Amino acid sequence: MEYMTKEKRYNTLNAFYRHKFGEKVFKIPLNGGFSCPNKESKTLKGGCIYCTESGSGDFAGDKNDSLKEQYNKILQMMNNKWNGKTIVYFQANTNTYKPVDELRIMFDEAISLSEDIVGLSIATRCDALDEAKYNLLGELSKKTYLQIELGLQSINDETISFMNRGHNKECFERAVKELRKREIDVVVHIINGFPTDSYQDSLNIIKYLNTLDIQGIKIHMLHVMRQTKLAKIYLEKPFKLFSLNEYRDLVIDQLELLNSNIIVHRITGDSPKHLLIEPQWTLKKFIVMNEIDKKMRETNSYQGKKTTL
Repeated sequence: MEYMTKEKRYNTLNAFYRHKFGEKVFKIPLNGGFSCPNKESKTLKGGCIYCTESGSGDFAGDKNDSLKEQYNKILQMMNNKWNGKTIVYFQANTNTYKPVDELRIMFDEAISLSEDIVGLSIATRCDALDEAKYNLLGELSKKTYLQIELGLQSINDETISFMNRGHNKECFERAVKELRKREIDVVVHIINGFPTDSYQDSLNIIKYLNTLDIQGIKIHMLHVMRQTKLAKIYLEKPFKLFSLNEYRDLVIDQLELLNSNIIVHRITGDSPKHLLIEPQWTLKKFIVMNEIDKKMRETNSYQGKKTTL
């Protein structure tokens, strides 16, 4: 509960970074030109059904630019809003899906782009990690502050099959264990709103994560975006998606169950307007956040309130 305030009744990433680094810190999303083992799989045929061609990297840099060019361009845009230190963030697709020697060169270059860089964040999949890559990440963690973001999304077997995820909980747990063995912070992505998940499933994933040694969580609403398999399914036979109020109430229930020492990196997600089919209310990101914050204050809700129940 160290990073909660009267306004934000959960551990925000902004407060965590300010405490850790003593000033404002923000991420610079870079594109390392990675692909994804799930997209290239002959058996899975195209990867997760909700993933766009960009691999969740719609707001990252241009992969045709050098890392330095990407960093400077995005930093210039960010400086219109913030000033402070930076964390370089490899976001698009699976950012350990290259040979170890290539990864070492790329990540070493990234953390050397500026004296203002205080950390490195890498989004990946548990099935794109092995012993050599774990050891490389261990080396990097001694050079800079390191976060590894792992996609989990759901623990419901039916949903894992529906989304064509391509790995199971055992693979995920192995990755968490290996990363924590090297004292690397782990941030887990989950998605609310799969038609195959019940409300209880969305609470059970929090209870499950509470049993693991993780340091952060990103909570997203399922986005139905153009040029995805999910869009084809939805347009042929629309399924119910959460309303803003339903999503708000679910996230609050999740936060109340979440261990009070875990940092909440996100409570809603971004999607390019031109790609988003539904839910349209997710485009109003700050309204979503404000609705969650407002109701938590009104109901005296806070992260960890029901953790031990």
